Amino acid sequence: MKRTILVIDDDIDLVEIIRLTLENEGYAVIDAQNGTHGLELAREQGPDLILLDVMMSEIDEGFQVAYELRGNELTSDIPIIMLTAVSDQTGFDFDPDQDAEFLPVDEFLEKPLSPQRLVDYIRKHLPATS
Repeated sequence: MKRTILVIDDDIDLVEIIRLTLENEGYAVIDAQNGTHGLELAREQGPDLILLDVMMSEIDEGFQVAYELRGNELTSDIPIIMLTAVSDQTGFDFDPDQDAEFLPVDEFLEKPLSPQRLVDYIRKHLPATS
């Protein structure tokens, strides 16, 4: 059975690149262009991992979605990898060990990143099943 990754990002072109990359690696991909739809899909489909953008229709929408995902028993254990260019613009730095209470995600990665680097981080949080 394929592992499912939910991509929550309003950049349709980027979502398609991610989709092609991940499907080529054997993952199933579902996507949402905003936080509200992403939260619905997360609760309904229970993906194995979530890729989450920060800035969508609101500048901090990704942060809000991360808090809601962690606060819901159906989604609280799903690994979240946040993808953003926000730190490039603001100097924001994130350390999952120290900042998990502030931003409850498992990784905070800068866009752009190579497809292989993205796959490596996904594998880190979704080890191969036997």
